[in-house]
Amino acid sequence: MLVAHTLPRMQPRDSMIPRLGALIAASFLVGLTSVGCASDQRVGLEPAAPKLLPFKLLPFTYATRHDGAANCGVRAMLQDRDGKFWIGSHFEGVCGVDGGAIRHFTEADGLSDDQVRAIHEAADGTIWFDCGEGVSSFDGEQIVTQVNREYSLLSPWELEPDDLWFKPNGSHGFNAKERDAGVYRLHDGRLTYLALPLPLKSRTNDGYSVTGFAKGKSGRIWIATYDAVFGFDGVSFTTIDGARMGLREGEGVPHVRCVFEDSRGRVWIGNNGVGVVVVDGDATYGLTKLAREGDALLNMGAPLTRSLAANHPSKIDESLQRVFSIGEDRDGNIWIGTIGGGAWRYDGRTLKQFNEHDGLTTANVMAIYCDHDGELWLGGTGVFRCTGDRFERVY
Repeated sequence: MLVAHTLPRMQPRDSMIPRLGALIAASFLVGLTSVGCASDQRVGLEPAAPKLLPFKLLPFTYATRHDGAANCGVRAMLQDRDGKFWIGSHFEGVCGVDGGAIRHFTEADGLSDDQVRAIHEAADGTIWFDCGEGVSSFDGEQIVTQVNREYSLLSPWELEPDDLWFKPNGSHGFNAKERDAGVYRLHDGRLTYLALPLPLKSRTNDGYSVTGFAKGKSGRIWIATYDAVFGFDGVSFTTIDGARMGLREGEGVPHVRCVFEDSRGRVWIGNNGVGVVVVDGDATYGLTKLAREGDALLNMGAPLTRSLAANHPSKIDESLQRVFSIGEDRDGNIWIGTIGGGAWRYDGRTLKQFNEHDGLTTANVMAIYCDHDGELWLGGTGVFRCTGDRFERVY
């Protein structure tokens, strides 16, 4: 069954809006469908008045949630094929920016959950929202919450260029119907649950909860979980666990929050605790902050920089330990988003940190995005555009 809420059609794009676009830093998706064909049953509501807000003002408060959970702000960005912009938040729904109008969609409008972890566009132009719980879509007229999924763990793994990939239905782990750690594959309008390639004893370990996806140059899909990263090329799997990351005893364990494959084919893995690991063929490196000289890519085993901000919240974190997003700009620079330390740029040799002194007034950077024109955007407490060696807040 599909539960739909009718919404007003979005207005034509206005050239005044800056162009956001589509580079992934560490994305997270969700799933749908039950065995067999689901009926497309929609419940229509009377059209609501558009929630029009002043230009460049997003209706996100960035306030701590009622249960005390921290609000990290913007978690996802997408510019669709028509130039419309979609901006998803940590707890406050999603905004569609079309011309001079900003539309705010929440659970009240049919969204499955107010946490939007990733936004993707299907081949038919449908916009998909990976929410904290559940998955919703927007077909240009209405928000549709998907409640049907195919759960056969015997379904074969396959890979096509237009596939979309989603995490399990809940905010963490997997439910009784999903049974094992796995992912959903959206293909030809059907979401099928696929079990991750794990030994029997690990299949129900919630350490393999999915935290993100990334597509590689050759079409390979990378799947990030807390304990490991899995790559599937359509034929076979690659597994990158703590040992493959080069982590030695006493250096911590993986806690993967994002994965990204750059234009050179290197796989960048962001961890909440042990920082960035780079896998380049058979070689594995750690990314460590240096004293502004030398090469920032070091062989694994080098001491990890400790976080100064952990015991001193007023300080800017310079540790590169808590990494939640990674992306690449049009010049081949790698950008790294952290919790507490703003963003870092790796130019192929050295690292530079960007924070409030550079116009980046958010300490948390959960989304890194490059638009259709190649401009770089960062999301956190607001949306920021890169202007060379500085940032300006746009939303």
